[in-house]
Amino acid sequence: MDNVGLKNSSGKKFVNARVHNVLVKTAQYLVLTVVAVFLAFPFFLLVMRSFMSQIDIDAARIIPTKFTLDNYKKIFAENNYFLYIFNTLKVVGFNMIVVPLSASLCAYSFARLNWKGRELVFSCVLATIMIPGTVLQIPLYSLFNDFHWLGNLKSLTIPAMFGGGAINIFLLRQFLRGIPKELDEAATIDGANIFKRYLLLIPLCSPIIVYIMVGTFSSGWSDFFGPLVYLSGSKENYTLAVVIYKDSLSGELASASLKMAAGAFMAFFPAVLFILYQRKLVDGIMVGAVKG
Repeated sequence: MDNVGLKNSSGKKFVNARVHNVLVKTAQYLVLTVVAVFLAFPFFLLVMRSFMSQIDIDAARIIPTKFTLDNYKKIFAENNYFLYIFNTLKVVGFNMIVVPLSASLCAYSFARLNWKGRELVFSCVLATIMIPGTVLQIPLYSLFNDFHWLGNLKSLTIPAMFGGGAINIFLLRQFLRGIPKELDEAATIDGANIFKRYLLLIPLCSPIIVYIMVGTFSSGWSDFFGPLVYLSGSKENYTLAVVIYKDSLSGELASASLKMAAGAFMAFFPAVLFILYQRKLVDGIMVGAVKG
């Protein structure tokens, strides 16, 4: 009888524990759902209003009475936004190639090669993360002016050939340090030089490289301050973010519906890219933080 009582008691405790866990997880998911809806609502409203007429916007509707593409047709047909999209894609496409390439070359040197002063140089590179970007604006503007890069896309592309920031070099270095050095030794025995060993290891860094490429696209696509400063006075070279701002000031995007359409289009590609690659982005940053 005592054994039966103990079994019943342990069974009740087990059931109670399962019920408690279910209730806790349900409450957690409810809270997360409410937070997600709260955070996603402004973006949802932006997209909905981009398909609205001005009458629906004035009536403060959330869902349009009739979906229309007139706003998108107007910003592309009348404002020639295809030119500015092409300018933006030129900058973003170039940077998505050269930033991972240059950052991986630097990271390979810091992670796999032994040379005098390596740790000191890496510490100096890492310390640049602490420098606010605004501090560099005037020196960079003066430097680009001396190089005659102002008013053209060189000011937004050539600096990306130096790694795109210390954080990219840091993440790649951390990942490379976690790869067994036996691969280098085996490749060296087979007669591979430094460059061949680099080509052997880089495909193994695909999670971090994808993370850097997606981040480069998002930052380049939405970059506003850099093009505004360095491309001033040369409208044919404007990127999309700058021309939307300029048109909003000049009155070419006077109505709220046109502004919503322009804003929704700007947010569309980074949102799609994040949805498609969110798992790789999370894996990349987690592995990069843990490795090494």
